[in-house]
Amino acid sequence: MNENHLDNKICSKAIELLKSHKYLCDSCLGRQFAAYGSGLANKERGFAIKTLLTMNAHRLEDLELLKVLAIHGKCESAIKTLLIFGIDTQPHDSKCSLCEGIFDDLPKYANEIIEKIKDVDFDTFLVGSKISPLLLEREDELRANYRIESGEACKSELNRELGKYIHKFTEKNVSFQNPDVVILLDTINNELSISVNPLFIYGRYRKLIRGIPQSTWICSSCQGKGCSECNGTGKRYSESIEELISNPTLELTKGKDGILHASGREDIDAKMLGNGRPFVLEIKEPKIRNISLDKLQEAINNYAQGKVEVLDLRKITREIIRQIKARSKFTEKTYRLLVKVSRKIEVVDVNRIEQAFQSITIDQRTPQRVLHRRVDKIRQKRVFSFKINQVLDDNIMEVIVHCEGGLYVKELLTGDEGFTKPSVSELLNSDIEVLEIDVIKVHSNL
Repeated sequence: MNENHLDNKICSKAIELLKSHKYLCDSCLGRQFAAYGSGLANKERGFAIKTLLTMNAHRLEDLELLKVLAIHGKCESAIKTLLIFGIDTQPHDSKCSLCEGIFDDLPKYANEIIEKIKDVDFDTFLVGSKISPLLLEREDELRANYRIESGEACKSELNRELGKYIHKFTEKNVSFQNPDVVILLDTINNELSISVNPLFIYGRYRKLIRGIPQSTWICSSCQGKGCSECNGTGKRYSESIEELISNPTLELTKGKDGILHASGREDIDAKMLGNGRPFVLEIKEPKIRNISLDKLQEAINNYAQGKVEVLDLRKITREIIRQIKARSKFTEKTYRLLVKVSRKIEVVDVNRIEQAFQSITIDQRTPQRVLHRRVDKIRQKRVFSFKINQVLDDNIMEVIVHCEGGLYVKELLTGDEGFTKPSVSELLNSDIEVLEIDVIKVHSNL
């Protein structure tokens, strides 16, 4: 299709639209021809079409078209041309027949948004909108009646143009994947809402003492309300790793709440040492996003007072949480355990244990101690290596176990009354008590 034919096609269709509507704004006219004229906003495209029609409507028989353009274009060129013929015509004051003034009100909407987000700390944003279904139906009907296939969705234009205004005044960028804030303009109810997305901070934590749960443990007797059993705290334990990490973070970010997502969890009586356990801290509705992670790390470690420490902090997206949770069951771990055997440990026992549990698959039924909160089933887990570091006091030994994630290591030693097979207790035909357990490495590349 040559350029003249394309111009004639657009002009012919545009004339039909303008003559059949009381008033079409530049945006709504230009949007019907969005596929033509790259680099132009729909408003610019609509204005250009009206100007082109005015320039071509110079003959006396085009007076009716000039009147239409004077009304629709609200431009001086059509009005001045009409005055030459002694016709005084003024632009129409009513709202656009299609969008009902939404696009004429864009600067007003943009100013309201800018005012509302001026105190919000963000780097990226995304604009969404709600538009009357009647408006969308009108536009669909228009395109069907006039066989228009070159148009753009009304919501798409509205969101984009609002985004341009916001970018211009804030110098912040649009993000379709992970925006810091989401702006929703409801043109139906004339409402504007701002949603601040969570801040996600990745790191590793080391738990340096025993007796602290990973997550806040609500008192089961009062469900967090406070009672005599929990001394009015509403919690079974006075503090948790989650609180020790999130409290100073909430102080710096002025967030509403903090949630810890970790790659698995250690027992409450276990330490988490070595390179630490991967975690993501999710901060809800942060008022301050741009914080120094070095200062945050220092603040957390000072607040935790040697109970917990964090390292390797960095900002990430929500997707990392999914990866951490998906991999936690398969992430290999290395444990150190101090165990007590009900009889003296002989040299031959050491050799038998190390050989028996080298590269072996364990059939492990859900341990009795967690049956109240875990599905009762048999899991097959790998033990990659089992080493006895030293034997103390004849019947106490320190062991290092490298195994697949999800293996209950205590039960690997004790046998859990036959729930775990094989076990060290079964091999030695002796009772075993686990005195201490530490996670000394989480083998994760996150």
